[in-house]
Amino acid sequence: MKKEIINSEKAPAPIGPYNQAVKAGGFLFTSGQIALDAESGQLIEGGIEEQARKVLDNLLAVLKAANADFNSVVKTTIFLKDMNDFAAVNSVYAEYFTDSAPARSTVEVARLPKDVLVEIDCIAIIQ
Repeated sequence: MKKEIINSEKAPAPIGPYNQAVKAGGFLFTSGQIALDAESGQLIEGGIEEQARKVLDNLLAVLKAANADFNSVVKTTIFLKDMNDFAAVNSVYAEYFTDSAPARSTVEVARLPKDVLVEIDCIAIIQ
C-alpha cells in the first residue's frame, strides 16, 4: 500500500514534523486543525464559535486538496479545552455536516497547541 502526502496552502502550514493529511488505502487521515489563519499563521480572534468555524474551514481546505469534502468524512475527533463548550461547538459543527454526519468522538483535554479552545481531525473516504 502506498501513501500520499496531502498539504493545502489554504490551511495553516504544519508547525512541527507532520503533514496536514496522508492518503492511504482509500482513506484520508488528517492532522488536527486549529484556529490559525493560513496566511499569517496567527490565531484568529474570537471565542469558541469563531474558533470552531475556522477549524472546520481549515479542515475543509485540507479535504479539498485531496478532492474530498465533508460528505466524504466517516469519523471526526473533537478535542475541547472545556467540555462546557460542547453545545456551542456542536451547533457550529452542524452547519458544516448537514447531510450525513460522520461518527464522532469528543473529549476534553488539559491543553491544546497555542492554547486554542478546540481542535478537530478526521478520517475520510477518498475515491
